[in-house]
Amino acid sequence: MYEIAVHSHFSGAHRLRYLHGKCEDLHGHNWKVEVSVVSNRLGKESVAIDFGVLKQKVEKVLKLLDHRYLNDLPYFSEKEPSSENIAKYIFDKLKAELNQYPVNLKKVTAWESETSCATYYGRKE
Repeated sequence: MYEIAVHSHFSGAHRLRYLHGKCEDLHGHNWKVEVSVVSNRLGKESVAIDFGVLKQKVEKVLKLLDHRYLNDLPYFSEKEPSSENIAKYIFDKLKAELNQYPVNLKKVTAWESETSCATYYGRKE
C-alpha cells in the first residue's frame, strides 16, 4: 500500500457559537491542511497520483474557504466551523474531486495553529 500526502493552507475567520469562551468572538487562523491518499498500485508512470494533480484538487477545495468568514458558508450555518468540521468539509469535497483517480482519500488534517489540529478519516464503507 502506498500513501501520498500533500500540505497546503488557507486563511479564514470564524466564531465558535457554542464553545463558551474566547473562541466565541470573531477570530481568524492560517490553517495548514494535510491530505493523505492511499493506493495499492502504481500507474504506468510509477506513481499512484501525480503530486501536481493532487495539489490542484486540494487547492480547488481550499479556494472555497480562503479569506472567508466560515460561519457565512451554507455548510456551517448549523454546524460549528471547528477544525473538526473543517477537516470533514474538506474531506467530503475532495473525495468527490478524486473520484476518477485510482486512489482512496485516507484523511484530512486541519491545523489551526502550530500545536493544535483535527483529523477526519471518513466513514467506513
